[in-house]
Amino acid sequence: MNITVAIPTIPPRRQLFRQACESAENQTLKPECIATAIDFDREGAARTRQRALDLVVTDWVAFLDDDDRLLPEHLQVLRDAAWDSGADYVYSYFYLEQNGKLSEQDPLGHFGKPFDPANPQDTTITIMVRTELAKSVGFTDPAAPLRPGDVMGEDRRFLLGCLAQGATVMHVPCRTWVWNHHGANTSGRSDRW
Repeated sequence: MNITVAIPTIPPRRQLFRQACESAENQTLKPECIATAIDFDREGAARTRQRALDLVVTDWVAFLDDDDRLLPEHLQVLRDAAWDSGADYVYSYFYLEQNGKLSEQDPLGHFGKPFDPANPQDTTITIMVRTELAKSVGFTDPAAPLRPGDVMGEDRRFLLGCLAQGATVMHVPCRTWVWNHHGANTSGRSDRW
């Protein structure tokens, strides 16, 4: 099972981006490669993530935002879960980092709860998914006009798109990455950098 880590970034976050890349490079299960896309034109996270995804040629892709980082066992844990379960989309959970301190706070309230496709909870975008599935769903711009039944946020739209294509989604109830929680989130915001 070969894996690419896809990381979208913006120019002002060079140091954070470097840390994200180092965390991807320092995995116990080494990725085949790291695909990055830089948002020089303020296109937003969805379009930049799509450009990183377009570069992926491996069977699996693991997404990582440029301001977060993976713990060394992240890819191993997700790969093992996908391998053992046959899932198409796997996700673990995070330590929350605020002001340089890690905690096990759960602002989403989903840690340890099995994924229920009939009532899908948000998973964040730090996931591992079959590349063919990811490319068939793609990332839609959250600023695009909503159609009936659409929901906000490219992460949520991506999850629902995967489910609509029959994907099996699995939650691995352990913390394998760090979510840098701050007020400079750029998702869909061309004015935030």
